[in-house]
Amino acid sequence: MRERPRCEVLVLTEDEALRERLRVVLRSPEIGLEMTADATEMLERVPRMRVGSVILLDGAMSAVESGQLLAALQESGAATRSAIGVIGSANREDEEQDRSAEMWSRRLREGVVDDMLPRETARQQWSLRLGALRRMHLLRSELTHLRDSSLAQAERDRLTGTLNRDAILSILFRETDRVQRMNYGLCVILLDIDDFGHWNSELGIEACDDLLRRVSQRIQSLLRSYDMLGRMGDDEFLIALPGCSTVNAVLLAERLRSDIFEVPFEMSGRSIRLSACFAVAESKGRSPVVVLREAEQALNEARLRGPDQIRSANQHSTRWNAELMQDMSVLQIDATRG
Repeated sequence: MRERPRCEVLVLTEDEALRERLRVVLRSPEIGLEMTADATEMLERVPRMRVGSVILLDGAMSAVESGQLLAALQESGAATRSAIGVIGSANREDEEQDRSAEMWSRRLREGVVDDMLPRETARQQWSLRLGALRRMHLLRSELTHLRDSSLAQAERDRLTGTLNRDAILSILFRETDRVQRMNYGLCVILLDIDDFGHWNSELGIEACDDLLRRVSQRIQSLLRSYDMLGRMGDDEFLIALPGCSTVNAVLLAERLRSDIFEVPFEMSGRSIRLSACFAVAESKGRSPVVVLREAEQALNEARLRGPDQIRSANQHSTRWNAELMQDMSVLQIDATRG
């Protein structure tokens, strides 16, 4: 089977003289050269190109100069897989040439293209410029990947892998903005494991770290794909529930209490049964600072009544509480029928 070349190059140009020149200067067993004069055809070929390939665009073509084709490449994800170089235009008036140079310099700074190659590039320089273009793109892609990985790690709690305190609070502020714009529900559940210090003393720190990891994994397994779980303190977690009503948030807290904390954890031949107190608070578009303060107050009430208690920030209202219990009963009956 014929081995694929190390570097795939796709050229878009209507200039036959440029095509012939590139066929000569880029002729190499290590380069797989394809050419087209049609932008639509080029976009169809791009997804089949492997990572580290090169796309050369003729800057004299209107679709390239206008930025429409570059936007389509960005949207398709091609710019993350392939280096994009633009071959400069020739035979322009000085003023027009200056405007074009300024535009392409801006696109270079913005990272829309990786390099500008002069149309008059000497024959022996083409391979060198092409190799530099490819290496520069691979380096930039690696740096982007490392940056994104670092940002993702910076948002994660090192022990449990959940969002850390700063990340979950940042998400709450963002979701609150969405609630205000779109007028939909947002609830939070704040939970605290009861008397975790006792288990630290009895089992040791390493075993309790493992318990916290397993608790967070159980919680995550009951959440929707767009719900968010964060660790707020040593044994305290916060769950953000977009599009969730208070009734459903309380029902979820009940399920967390039964499915997570009533099921023992097997640790070195021992069955460890944990319990937790839960607080539910509804956003209503208010500042997360206010909502979390209400949740903390409700959690303190649960702790005083605890262990193994659920309280809502609205539970001081007898009428609301009665309506909640009635709604919960209906939902539970419907669930059993389903």
